[in-house]
Amino acid sequence: MTSSGPAGSGNVPAGAALGRSGRPTDPATFDERGLRALGAEVARANGGRRGARRGGGRHRRLWWVVGSIGAVLVLLVGGTAGYAWYLNHEIHRIDVRGLVDVPTSGADAGTENILLVGSTDRCALKVQNAAYGLCSQGVNGVNSDVVMILHLNPATHAVSILSIPRDLFVPNARSTGANKIDAALYEGPSQLVAAINENLGIPVQHYVVLNFDTFANVVDALGGVKMYFPEPVFDAYSGLKVLTPGCISLDGFHALQVVRARHLQYKPPGVTTATPAYWPFENQSDLARIRRDHEFLRVLATAVSKNGLSDPITDEQLISSVAPQLKVDKAFSSSAMVSMVLAFHGVNANNAPQLTLPVQVDQFGSYLYKGGYYGDIEFPSSTQDNQVIDQFLGIGATTDTMTGRPLPAPSTVTVSVLNGSGVTNQATTTGAALAALGFRTVGVGDSPPVGTEAETVVYYAHKTPADLAAAQAVAKSLSGAVVMALGPTADGARITVVTGTQFAVNAPPAVPVPGPSTTAATPSTATTQTSSTSTTSSGAFQAPTAAVTPLQPWDPRACRA
Repeated sequence: MTSSGPAGSGNVPAGAALGRSGRPTDPATFDERGLRALGAEVARANGGRRGARRGGGRHRRLWWVVGSIGAVLVLLVGGTAGYAWYLNHEIHRIDVRGLVDVPTSGADAGTENILLVGSTDRCALKVQNAAYGLCSQGVNGVNSDVVMILHLNPATHAVSILSIPRDLFVPNARSTGANKIDAALYEGPSQLVAAINENLGIPVQHYVVLNFDTFANVVDALGGVKMYFPEPVFDAYSGLKVLTPGCISLDGFHALQVVRARHLQYKPPGVTTATPAYWPFENQSDLARIRRDHEFLRVLATAVSKNGLSDPITDEQLISSVAPQLKVDKAFSSSAMVSMVLAFHGVNANNAPQLTLPVQVDQFGSYLYKGGYYGDIEFPSSTQDNQVIDQFLGIGATTDTMTGRPLPAPSTVTVSVLNGSGVTNQATTTGAALAALGFRTVGVGDSPPVGTEAETVVYYAHKTPADLAAAQAVAKSLSGAVVMALGPTADGARITVVTGTQFAVNAPPAVPVPGPSTTAATPSTATTQTSSTSTTSSGAFQAPTAAVTPLQPWDPRACRA
């Protein structure tokens, strides 16, 4: 595990353990009348838009993506509608603040985003396991090793997944200030939701968190999964050790080793030593793990489709393995879950887009910020991030991601600029470039530099939809390592931009300028006119990563037919 805070901050004990789990001694069965009654309840919850589904006395095959476990999002099978009572009584519900209502108007009307979190909280495990690290031996950090968001659009039956790299450095990661986004979970789920809302502008309607045990239980309930390993691989941290290529059966414990691996070594052709310690390392850590985790989702989806939801015994095993350890927000009722299943049960998860937020990976080692070291970090990449988030949400570039309404016109937004990098006249030139885009620049000044490398932060003072929309309008006018943040503004401005070390103000749209003409009847030539931008750059980061990356030759994948 890499550090998620300044050096010397120490570990803080984790929260209380999960509630007692168990399996029902008498699995319930629902007759057709019971299924119709539950279907009617779901229809009422949806304003009568969907009638009861009749199964002719047979259980329908229903499933949906609702969880991430340990190091990967998993396909948690909802089972039949008859299991709703069990889910309702066994799932742990927690208070999560900052969740937003499902939009009823705008470009994203009716859509929902479910935040899916894989927690590293070893102290919350019912049975301690030395393979994960023991709480009693100080492995008590609480981080979100996996942060994924599931986007559901009932109107189009579209499903998509967005992974947020755990080492992304954001201003509101904690209530005390900036950190990696995975460090937000230490202060609870509400803080993680706040960081995603405030820094990335992604609305969250529901929250789901699971742990290592739940992942293993799901895989075991399915009878295990099979993955093809094209090359030998080894990870000393997760315990993964596959020395012989081929299609290998994985139980829950060993599947967890696959999806947790982010210190992977592999044995390519030409390497003759059988000692894994001498094999080459891949160089992308968490980003490579996300790539493999997305592939594992496809493998798991196939196993769910093949093994689950047609056999009531398998259904019961799967649900009773997961439900007692599942934590969701209080508003995520079982009727809402069943409604979601009914709406999306025909979606093929293998065809769902699985995206990763593009980031710029540091090349300088541990990040020094305001005098503290934060280990390896990643900066945002504004242009690519905005494109991927818009694609994920299914909206246009000029749409407010939080409300689905159009972004405000620049002329309605007052902006001040503070020089946070120390580059001479940077605030003045940036303010002038923003004014050329139509924003009302009302002041410039200086802000103490936070470090040799710094993000450009677009601050808005009030946590209101209007102010966040104004911040988005400004942020989308910048490129480079740019991020939004809830925080104080200067000079009475609605938005304050604190400049960093790697950004640019986008040029205004091209304006036709009439050229000389030889005769009145001859069309004039045209040139374009653009304003200069305020730009700085840094070679301390790699180029922005891609939203979708192909598997590498050593990555495990679905077994060949």
